Amino acid sequence: MGNTSSRSYFTGIKMQPVKTTLFKQEQTGITYRIPALIYLKESQTFLAFAEKRSSPCDSDAKSIVMRRGTQQNGAIQWSDCQELLSACLPDHRTMNPCPVYEKNTKTLFLFFICILGHTPESRQIWTGKNKAHLCYITSNNEGLSWSQIKDLTESVIGKTVRRWATFAVGPGHGIQMESGRLVVPTYAYYIHFKCFSFPFPFTVKPHALSIYSDDFGQTWQMGKMLQRKSSECEMAEIIDHEGRSHLYCNARNTHGHRVEALSESSGTYFDKPRLAPKLVELCCGGCQGSVIGFPVPEQVEESMGGAASSPLPSDAQTWLLFTHPTNRRKRKDLGVYLNRSPLHTPGWDRPWIVHSGPSGYSDLAYSEDTEHFACLVECGEKSELEQIAFMSFPLSDVMQTIDEKENTF
Repeated sequence: MGNTSSRSYFTGIKMQPVKTTLFKQEQTGITYRIPALIYLKESQTFLAFAEKRSSPCDSDAKSIVMRRGTQQNGAIQWSDCQELLSACLPDHRTMNPCPVYEKNTKTLFLFFICILGHTPESRQIWTGKNKAHLCYITSNNEGLSWSQIKDLTESVIGKTVRRWATFAVGPGHGIQMESGRLVVPTYAYYIHFKCFSFPFPFTVKPHALSIYSDDFGQTWQMGKMLQRKSSECEMAEIIDHEGRSHLYCNARNTHGHRVEALSESSGTYFDKPRLAPKLVELCCGGCQGSVIGFPVPEQVEESMGGAASSPLPSDAQTWLLFTHPTNRRKRKDLGVYLNRSPLHTPGWDRPWIVHSGPSGYSDLAYSEDTEHFACLVECGEKSELEQIAFMSFPLSDVMQTIDEKENTF
């Protein structure tokens, strides 16, 4: 097993969760970025993914690495870092890990993009020439071994890619809905206006969308874009009190707040995207965030059923949890936000800070059997590039901390 280190911090309200370092920046310049996390319920196993880069720059990404966390004697033991050698195309760099699990066939899909050489995203946007491929690998033994790569660019995106300057999945986890539909969050830089095959300046804008499968991952289709500027995104399923499904999208934005949208068509299209006034986005281009849906706890459902004036109103059988830096100016102070009314009201509570200091991208997972959340996050003392760390915490801590904060205002 690989060596790990952990740290905990104290804030005025509650001890911050203990952190275990899974990927650490090396003196040679090798940097690990873009965390993705998935929890496999049947074996109580976590799979943590990241990009391995020769420097912090996006254009120096190389490959995807993984560590496997298994429960042993009440603690999580982590395997050594493994490079996923089949997750690559010749002369391309691999980026944006996005895992999703298909429970019927017990197949784990790992989506990612492969980009030609060192071509930066900015060059693709400026020239309107996409160099990205949509790819995945699969595992039928919970990440112990992996298939060869499959390139979906032609079969899923096809000629539409001519209007995309570039695109990516996630980053972070995908989901399987109650209907069985697999959903991979995606965004593309759409070329709104062209002149002689080149995009007009400032007319290439990012839009979130979904890629989905209704046949256990055998074939994949592309949904319609959000009709609002939105980029890196994650999605969660919300079940209302009548048992209807709503697919929720939470996306990065450059206008000071996150973008939210709901789909009544399971991601085929999204209606009326809006800014989330309680979810602060960084003013300098924003940052990726993670969202996850989970069932309302049984004890809360009982109290709601017995009292019309419950202090925990909810418009659904599902709550949402969201992680993102809370500072408006810097990638700093990762916060956990809880939404107990995700459908019709801006129900986000004030955040619980789970890492004080530099923090960047994150990804959430949920263990329903223990009502614990896990978070994989870029963080450090001087820079968020120093490490990618794992932490876990129970829902009771989230609720207690947030309710204490609410009562102080």
